[in-house]
Amino acid sequence: MINLLPTLGFGFALGIKHAVEADHLIAVSTMLSEHKNPYRAALIGTFWGIGHTSTLFIVGLGVLLLRISIPEATTQKLELLVAVMLIILGIQSLYKRSQVHEHEHRHGEMIHIHMHQNHTHQHRKSFIIGSLHGFAGSGALMILVLSLIKTVWEGIVYIIIFGIGSTLGMTIVSLVIGIPFSKSLKAFASAEKFLRLGMGTLSILFGIYILTEVLLNL
Repeated sequence: MINLLPTLGFGFALGIKHAVEADHLIAVSTMLSEHKNPYRAALIGTFWGIGHTSTLFIVGLGVLLLRISIPEATTQKLELLVAVMLIILGIQSLYKRSQVHEHEHRHGEMIHIHMHQNHTHQHRKSFIIGSLHGFAGSGALMILVLSLIKTVWEGIVYIIIFGIGSTLGMTIVSLVIGIPFSKSLKAFASAEKFLRLGMGTLSILFGIYILTEVLLNL
């Protein structure tokens, strides 16, 4: 187990690095563009990481038990899914209305307006996007795991450590991105619209870029 510790440490560091890849950041940032609370924004990253780790664990368990590799053609097709997901996410960001809903409550002669967001929907959405990214990244990770790990249990521990690293990394990054986003949303009434337009456009363009790269290499 002592000899395994450097490998696990490497897996944790690699998980953090993996979280800040461009397609991951753009997908999560597109969802963050409408959050006024940076801590709730951080949860978007956390749920992305949980979804990402869940997929890697399921795929990894199958690969480790059967000792097979994921074909490159399959990996490329999964990258196509990520590209399409980024384009759809961008389009949704461009055309949807604010996720903030107002409710009026009357207490005697006093009227209070309460505002809330559909956080459950956002968390579920983040989990699904993280899961798709997990599928797309599983091929390269499994090649690495199979080359470093000798037993199934070591492989499982490695994937879990990698997942913790990626979840922690995305949570921190989401918090860091969420702070200026939230300040802008609170300071300027039109900030949400411009943030959604900007991040939505970036998501669509990057999705088209990935789509083009994958199709040219097929």
